[in-house]
Amino acid sequence: MVNEQGFDLAVVGATGAVGQQMLKTLADKEFPIRSLKLLSSSRSAGKEIEFKGETLTVEEASPEQFEGVQIALFSAGGSISKKLAPEAVKRGAVVIDNTSAYRLDNQVPLVVPEVNEDALYNHQGIIANPNCSTIQMVVALEPIKKAYGLKKVIVSTYQAVSGAGLDAVDEMYEQSQQILNEEEINPQLLPVSGDKKHYQIAFNAVPQIDVFQENGYTFEEMKMINETKKILDDQALQVAATCVRLPVETGHSESVYVETEKGGATVKDLQGVLEAGAGITLQDHPETQTYPLATTSVGLPDVFVGRVRQDLDTENGYHLWVVSDNLLKGAAYNSVQIAESLVKLGLIKQ
Repeated sequence: MVNEQGFDLAVVGATGAVGQQMLKTLADKEFPIRSLKLLSSSRSAGKEIEFKGETLTVEEASPEQFEGVQIALFSAGGSISKKLAPEAVKRGAVVIDNTSAYRLDNQVPLVVPEVNEDALYNHQGIIANPNCSTIQMVVALEPIKKAYGLKKVIVSTYQAVSGAGLDAVDEMYEQSQQILNEEEINPQLLPVSGDKKHYQIAFNAVPQIDVFQENGYTFEEMKMINETKKILDDQALQVAATCVRLPVETGHSESVYVETEKGGATVKDLQGVLEAGAGITLQDHPETQTYPLATTSVGLPDVFVGRVRQDLDTENGYHLWVVSDNLLKGAAYNSVQIAESLVKLGLIKQ
């Protein structure tokens, strides 16, 4: 597609779940696009995708494809990002990368626009999009940090299967039907397709997301710990995480415990701070059983917060329930928001 005004974009991984959400988000937000390239592996090249009434053909991603591209949205796996993101930058593109390849690189800003948009001023061609579970948590933490400071964060996640890809979602449905039919199941993908053992996800809770590290935490848990400290710019912040996969298709849920530096905040105070926070919708009325649910977060860009409670033993301790669409705000929407921020800050010109 070619229009007279707007920016020259490329989406790498356009046929994947997040790539598809990126395209939908670009269209829904009416991001100004002059030209758009859809790129993927050779396996998906040649497929046709509808975008705003036009049929676009997916092309194989290669260094030469980034000639003339101003903004490149990457969501095709870390190895592809490592290989092609520098090539895109060499050719003048700004890369917004939705993999773990560059998130903890000291030269690469890790950005959630509601939290640390100013970090974009320091980019050197590549900007990292954080892990989905980290994004929704830091959006909820930022207004609390601004108002009261933060000392400690302990999070337990209840993560959707779509975070592991479309094949994992298919496996969940297949296993569910097999169990209902009293048939034998043969797990192949979860918790990690390349790991030694696989467990059923249907009617189950699996306390492993990504591979285990030497310290006993999984890679997903360490991503949450390290990314949170980087985004909030506080290496002294105490963060611990336990990440669990549940048989939910879309929508990550998190139980978050925080200890603030300042005491004295009531639940009502905290609710007010959260309600005024950018990108947050407060759903917190226990008397009417109103609280965030994974099912009602799907397709919506906000981070939903509820079940705000003061800890019964620690005066400056509080509990929150945080939910968001992991494919949208947790990936595609945040990536497009970063692109919008680059435009707003004058870091990319038409």
